[in-house]
Amino acid sequence: MPATDLALLIDAAREAGEIATAFTGSTARRWDKPDGAGPVTEADIAVNDMLYDRLRAARPDYGWLSEETEDTPDRLAHDRVFVVDPIDGTRNFAEDGHTWAHALAVVEHGKVTAGVVYLPMRDLMYSAAAGQGAFVNATPIAPSKTAILDKADILATRPNMDERHWRGGRVPAFTRAHRPSLAYRMALVAEGRFDGMLTLRHCWEWDIAAGDLILREAGAMCTDRAGSPLRFNNPRPTQNGVVAGGPLVHAQIRTALHPVPA
Repeated sequence: MPATDLALLIDAAREAGEIATAFTGSTARRWDKPDGAGPVTEADIAVNDMLYDRLRAARPDYGWLSEETEDTPDRLAHDRVFVVDPIDGTRNFAEDGHTWAHALAVVEHGKVTAGVVYLPMRDLMYSAAAGQGAFVNATPIAPSKTAILDKADILATRPNMDERHWRGGRVPAFTRAHRPSLAYRMALVAEGRFDGMLTLRHCWEWDIAAGDLILREAGAMCTDRAGSPLRFNNPRPTQNGVVAGGPLVHAQIRTALHPVPA
């Protein structure tokens, strides 16, 4: 990883925040993507266009994968790839909320080497580079040390609590919370503000690449729902869910879950 990749992502994320906050979410032009893929706004596209131009100009030999750019097989031929979600939490943005994020990552040979999750409305810049630790606003972060799953605070959507997902139909008695941005949920666990998080649906890589590195560099565990490490820049850019937390909580979630989707 070039030493300046993280600095490049941080600067680009700040510029993305300036562009996005120049829009008012509730009045920004909005439309729905085909096949029920969710909403998109003119702010998503403006941020995406800037990131594509800036990041590709700085690293012309890197591939490109973004939620708001039509995917092509070209990226598979590159050793390093930008993986970008211009606005993670578009619905929250469109409702004038403050819990949306820019998620930017560099992936090298399947592993994330630099990642940023930036929430401009909350002035939170989560960042990590491989082997250099994880930070929020330049302050080191670490996961919680909670050891008992039934006493943990876990970020999860309501469908994840269906008994079909859990061995013997026993849903753990942890306290459930939610945040609109998946990237932000991962960063909150890395920071120790929540003990763990899980999403059991298939996840797009742009939602989770930056968060994966931030979690691991903070000292947390981050895997798919079957316990396998996450590998990125796949031909179909998805993962089999995400489970993250401190080592003890992560292990207990994995033990409690069915290893395959219901």
